[in-house]
Amino acid sequence: MPKLFRGKSIYYHIIRIFEMETRPMRYKHLLLFAIFLFGSQSAFAQSTETEERDNTPKYVNDFLSIGVGARAMAMGNVGVASVNDITAGYWNPAGLLEIKADLQLAGLHANRFANINKYDYGAIGKAIDSTSAIGFSVIRSGVDDIPNTLELVDADGNFNYDRISLFSAVDYAFVASYARHISKVPGLRMGVNAKVIYRSVGDFASAWGFGLDAGLMYDVKNWKFGLMARDVTTTFNAWDFTLSPEEQAVLIATGNEIPENSLEITLPRFILGAARQWDIKKQMSLLAEVNFDITTDGQRNTLISANPISVDPRLGLELGYKNTIFLRGGSSFQRFGGLDGEESIVPQPSFGVGLRIRQLFLDYALTIAGDDSSSNGGALNSNVFSLKLNIFKQGK
Repeated sequence: MPKLFRGKSIYYHIIRIFEMETRPMRYKHLLLFAIFLFGSQSAFAQSTETEERDNTPKYVNDFLSIGVGARAMAMGNVGVASVNDITAGYWNPAGLLEIKADLQLAGLHANRFANINKYDYGAIGKAIDSTSAIGFSVIRSGVDDIPNTLELVDADGNFNYDRISLFSAVDYAFVASYARHISKVPGLRMGVNAKVIYRSVGDFASAWGFGLDAGLMYDVKNWKFGLMARDVTTTFNAWDFTLSPEEQAVLIATGNEIPENSLEITLPRFILGAARQWDIKKQMSLLAEVNFDITTDGQRNTLISANPISVDPRLGLELGYKNTIFLRGGSSFQRFGGLDGEESIVPQPSFGVGLRIRQLFLDYALTIAGDDSSSNGGALNSNVFSLKLNIFKQGK
């Protein structure tokens, strides 16, 4: 694996490439293609017991860390303890038991990284009976219309731009969720996710994966607590490549390695959360939640950074008026290294609003990622819109 692609998220490199306006367009396209083809895997070798934890890929299936629902994303990507709708299939499946409607639908669309990445989500869920609930979710994250410049140069060595084709690099997750009350412990709920992952890079590479999540929620008086264990069994992706001999020759000539069919893994991560809501007079309420995202795959650029455990604290607030209008805000923190070698801790804030119209919920979030300093390429904003609809049987 070329060193350029190691230890960084695939989208980190995409952003940097689109900032290289001084480079000739053909090299920019070729580099973008190479990053998608080889950077999205991070590393395609199965880990062994003797392998050092710090060398384990840190950004496998990274699209599943983005979040769903503009409400939670506006609150700094918190929700493990307080989620109470169909988005619980992502944040904590135990929260599906809070669905009061006969059927609940949700959808989301976001343009991320200055419209480079398209991110979409859809979900449906309902209660089975008074003690259990189910849900199904689909997540898509992709970059479309990527130029394939492998055939840019013809047999005579001439640049022929008519030979450029377009492809997409897309990640899908299909998640089935189940939640149930624990009757012997009042206030305790549990949930599980079974997820199937499909990833593709045009016609050149594809992967199938499978993993399990588990969640717990516990209510004590005015407090809510949550625990989410993602990829608790370790999630595996099996990659298959279909490069022609001509395409392989071009990649070798441009200094890239030829990948082999292989396996990648996502190690478990644990998210702890606590939340509390206060009623302000009779018409206003304030909800506060804090989450601790604990990863086990080695040192990361988070607020608490260690090996093999790193912790990313997140805080979110929601101010509600008549359970109809909502103002939200939150933040996490990221470590950035400057050109002088010194590190700085930079907030990654988010803001949003929500509106309830009977059984329809409209939510918007503005998220800010990156560092405003020019040495790190500047911060990038993402706009997130989501809808949620409750459906009741006639007569209710």
